[in-house]
Amino acid sequence: MMRHSDILTIGELAARTGVPVSALRYYEQRGLIRSLRSAGKHRRFLRSDIRRVSFVRIAQSLGLSIEDVLGALARLPDARTPTAADWRRISTDIAALIDARIAELTRTRDRLDGCIGCGCLSLKHCALYNPDDRMGALGPGPRLVMEV
Repeated sequence: MMRHSDILTIGELAARTGVPVSALRYYEQRGLIRSLRSAGKHRRFLRSDIRRVSFVRIAQSLGLSIEDVLGALARLPDARTPTAADWRRISTDIAALIDARIAELTRTRDRLDGCIGCGCLSLKHCALYNPDDRMGALGPGPRLVMEV
């Protein structure tokens, strides 16, 4: 049986997580969290949503997209509060996304150092990284820095 202390208003969830009410509404709209509705149609959240919202904040601060976070949260159970084992199960996928992000950031940092050191600051005319604009034939985007 659910206790009254297991239910939070949107304001209480915002205060507890440090996430503005407007962001919580957006998270709900995107399917990251789900609200219950009171008899007066006010949003109510489970205390376990504190962990979900905290997870979203951490993931976003690491540069993960909403889609990445949605994919991870979709693997959590809906019918009960997620356990530590449930969270561990999704941590492997998130760790892989974080590792990919770290690799992308490292590549970007290393390539920027080289480009700035070259002095030309032009990837179109750069003899060091992109002679004769060969990368342009492969399509748009920063292909040498990001895996586009």
